[in-house]
Order: sequence, then C-alpha cells, then structure tokens
Amino acid sequence: MRVLNATREHILATRVRMADRLWTRGRGLIGMPPLQPGEALVIRPCKGIHTWFMSYPIDVLYVDEEDRVLDLDEAVPPWRLGRIRWRSAYAIELPAGTIWRTGTRPGDQLAWEI
Repeated sequence: MRVLNATREHILATRVRMADRLWTRGRGLIGMPPLQPGEALVIRPCKGIHTWFMSYPIDVLYVDEEDRVLDLDEAVPPWRLGRIRWRSAYAIELPAGTIWRTGTRPGDQLAWEI
C-alpha cells in the first residue's frame, strides 16, 4: 500500500503499516526501530499522538475523512505529548524530514494506492 500527496505529486510512503485496533494503536511505534524512508504507520482513528518511550523523532500528518491534511507536526522529539486535533480521522507517522522533503502542507489531498 502506498500513500501519495496528490496535491504536490510526491510519494509519502511505499510501505504502510496500519494500527487500527486498540492494542496496535496504543503501541504505535513504541519498541520499534526508527522508520526508514518510505515507511509509515497509519493510526486510525487518531486525534493526537505521543512519542513516549520512543528514541527518535517522527513527522506526523493529521488527516480528515476526505484524506485531506488538516495539520502536521515536523520532527516531534521523543517523550512528547502532541495536542489534540478534534477533526482528525487518522494520523500518519513518517520518518522525520518527510514533511519538509515533500513540501506537504495543510490542505493537501492524499491518495491511496493498493
């Protein structure tokens, strides 16, 4: 599964893992090695994230039901609690630097390819 920024015509990730159950959403990336370029974790549903017990920074996209980027956080350091995005349907966690590299901004339309 791939996720694309259709607005900017950039590939965000080519290897996407889903966290859509209570256990996988709660665990997220805790205890996992750092995401590599092209990897992503989608947490659904998700209104906010934390990086407790993590040892590396991540980029985070907050996305609505229409797959439009609502907000983003770049290079969230370990041991942080992000603020709640009430309108978010899901979050995409990416390697730090992905947002900058792809120019992703709020309002961008995402597309999914299987």
